[in-house]
Amino acid sequence: ADGGEGGGLRFNAVLSGLLFYLYNEVSTRALRHLSGVGHSVANTAKRAVVIVGSAVAFGEQMDRPKAVGCAIAIAGTFLYAIADDIPRLGGGTKRD
Repeated sequence: ADGGEGGGLRFNAVLSGLLFYLYNEVSTRALRHLSGVGHSVANTAKRAVVIVGSAVAFGEQMDRPKAVGCAIAIAGTFLYAIADDIPRLGGGTKRD
């Protein structure tokens, strides 16, 4: 018997949960081998790939305003992720 629409929904929900679990597992394993900054860089790169991949999959044109908006969003996310580590990256010390 065909599960109909409910069968497809159930399959998609289970697949989504499984893929989300695998994503978290890979992310946790990567964090064990990378510094916090390296992990943030990898996570930001993943976001860029998802944005571009989604644009390709849905046939969206990436004209200049969209590309600039994506770049600003990705750069902002990256800077937010590493904001605490920026003083250490420059080799500076905290002043009193």
